[in-house]
Amino acid sequence: MTDTATETAKQLRLIEQRLLWLSHWMIHNANHIRPKVDAIKIGGHQASSASMVSIMTALYFSALRPADRVAVKPHASPVFHAMQYLMGNQTRERMENFRGFGGVQSYPSRTKDAGDVDFSTGSVGLGVGITALASMVQDFITAKDWGKDIATGRMVALVGDAEMDEGNVYEVLQEGWKNNLRNTWWIIDYNRQSLDGIVREGLFERIEKIFGTFGWEVLRIKYGALQRAAFEEPGGARLRDWIDACPNAEYAALTYQGGAVWRARLMEDLGDQGAVTALIDRRSDAELAALMENLGGNCVETMAQSFASVDHDRPTCFLAYTIKGWGTPIAGHKDNHGGLMTKAQMAEWQAHMGVPEGQEWDTFAGVEDAQALRDFLSQVPFFKNRTGRHGDARLPVPQIGPEAGQAGAAREISTQAAFGKIMDDLARGDSDLAARIMTTSPDVTGTTGLGAFVNRRKLFARDALPDAFIEHRIPSTAKWNFAPEGQHLELGIAEMNLFLLLGAAGLAHDLWGRRIIPIGTVYDPFVHRGLDALNYACYQDARFMIVGTPSGITLAPEGGAHQSIGTPLTGMAQDGLAAFEPAFADELAVIMAWAFDYMQREGGADPDERTWLRDETGGSVYLRLTTKPLEQPGRRADDGFRQGAIDGAYWLRPPGPNCAVVIAYQGAVADEAIAAAGIVAEHRRDVAVLAVTSADRLNAGWTAAQRERARGNPQATSHVEHLLAALPRHCALVTVIDGHPATLSWLGAVHGHRTIPHGVEHFGQTGTIGDLYRHFGLDRHALAQSVSRLTDGPAIG
Repeated sequence: MTDTATETAKQLRLIEQRLLWLSHWMIHNANHIRPKVDAIKIGGHQASSASMVSIMTALYFSALRPADRVAVKPHASPVFHAMQYLMGNQTRERMENFRGFGGVQSYPSRTKDAGDVDFSTGSVGLGVGITALASMVQDFITAKDWGKDIATGRMVALVGDAEMDEGNVYEVLQEGWKNNLRNTWWIIDYNRQSLDGIVREGLFERIEKIFGTFGWEVLRIKYGALQRAAFEEPGGARLRDWIDACPNAEYAALTYQGGAVWRARLMEDLGDQGAVTALIDRRSDAELAALMENLGGNCVETMAQSFASVDHDRPTCFLAYTIKGWGTPIAGHKDNHGGLMTKAQMAEWQAHMGVPEGQEWDTFAGVEDAQALRDFLSQVPFFKNRTGRHGDARLPVPQIGPEAGQAGAAREISTQAAFGKIMDDLARGDSDLAARIMTTSPDVTGTTGLGAFVNRRKLFARDALPDAFIEHRIPSTAKWNFAPEGQHLELGIAEMNLFLLLGAAGLAHDLWGRRIIPIGTVYDPFVHRGLDALNYACYQDARFMIVGTPSGITLAPEGGAHQSIGTPLTGMAQDGLAAFEPAFADELAVIMAWAFDYMQREGGADPDERTWLRDETGGSVYLRLTTKPLEQPGRRADDGFRQGAIDGAYWLRPPGPNCAVVIAYQGAVADEAIAAAGIVAEHRRDVAVLAVTSADRLNAGWTAAQRERARGNPQATSHVEHLLAALPRHCALVTVIDGHPATLSWLGAVHGHRTIPHGVEHFGQTGTIGDLYRHFGLDRHALAQSVSRLTDGPAIG
């Protein structure tokens, strides 16, 4: 080893020990020193952090380059925070407040941590998968004229071995294979212990076979430098065979018990009064324990060498054997996942780590040559030239006029068809925004309205692949041309991958400095199949548009398995996602034009005092659309509906001073609500119709205004409060939606009006739309009857 290599190895070992100490002290401080205000355990995963410390030291301080991006294993969060603290990128105040309000987060978070977090993690398996899909997005960008000059890097996931139980990991592997994945590293912390027990024997063999099947290179890193050196000694081969044969649980138990027990067991199993006995006897109990715990993943030199050995861009899995709790008194214990060192254990360990009392938070405590370490840290490539967050200018939104939304002179059109027409018009144009659109869909491209866009803008692949049907002159509505300039990234039937891809693409402006406008489509009922990944993408503050279509029981012949009920409530509950359900094409055109700008906003959190919505913050957008054609209202003479469509509602038929009933609808049931109002109007003139385009935004504004009034601002009034303020106290509301009735039932609480909500609460049926509307009480006659009950008038309809 050269002098430079020797010095590098020395400094890496020093960093490893500093990260081990700082991460564990931060957790200990939070649990045992910081004053407690309640009886809830704070926790912090000391053992899961310890098993990762050598891997992370070698990765960040030896292997990574500035353009590389990392998703850190959730339970290794303390090591990540310690690393940022060591590098001067994190404050002691936030470290001391670990898992406290305003402190560093339990799991790495792009939006809540001050450190340089590339991908949030927390829901296990999702941080793993997003790195592969981010690599695909990187390829998408670099294949375009507007993205050729970006700095490319590897997308790296630090993976807990228990995360390999998550099904979405294997869905991603398959998608990566189909898309010729590259520049992706997954580093598995193979400590063989999970929350509830020890990992089954032989799991690594299955992992290797799975990765190999999908074209990954697998590097098994089982032995550290001490072990490899011992194997070269006389008797070393027998020691290696014993290690290979030792069950996981047995190895963990021996590790916890320490050097003396290791000696007794090895002598019992291997003692030969010869070479093996001499190999064991040459080492003290402490040295023997260090040898047996020196697995590859706990050896910073071995990990650095393994990373440096990769000289290609093929996806690579590093299977790094580790000891859970390595280097601490709780190493190997099967309960250590959520366990913590006691105060006595910590005091003894502090002395062992050479950290003087009172210097626990000093970054270089106990380091003999602190200046040499500082000099080394100042030259680490990853940190020296790192741009954690890039940025990109907002793209102007081209004109999306009502003609585009209405498909010309069409008198009847569904919102799904109108969406397809808008996308086609964008594809025909040459706007900068259209050039940055990336569409994607889990094998339902043609049936969700994206077909025309894809025909014009092609599918993405790094290598061109012509459509055989076109070459053979076989008529087809789909022109599936794959090309580097293509803008549609087709996915298999895996909704988790859809939302992970939208999440990665929706961070492109931050990760690579090139903004993408991601638009994904999915059958609306299957939004819930990818709900964990949707929540994860929103938690990242990724910016995308998800279009759920077709939706509701209006997809009548398909039956309950393909009919969505709860998705409107999901749209209301999901943070970072503005949900809309327009009924008419012109509403959709207005909403999409607004959405393309909203997705690019990064302003402050101050609310708009007109609606009390935090629109300048920006976010993602969910459109719930339908295949049911509706007669269009024609060009609106009064453009007042345009702002209302964005804010969440407008009066389709305004109330008079003596209004007795309001029929409020959202989405595909617009025709039934309008027809019901016509039936009621034959008996009385005092009926109004409220067109709701976003129960989500109405509700969010209403609750925000109430909070503001509670803070002492009596003038705070939301959009829905303004809309309903003119209604007399005796006025009643009938609400209707092709979805769960709770979506709109709360409208009566705004000003205390009696309300009868109509909607769907049970799994759907097969039949015609008319059959199902009658069955669930969404038809015009059921609405008219509700009006009669509310107004105590004669039966109507």
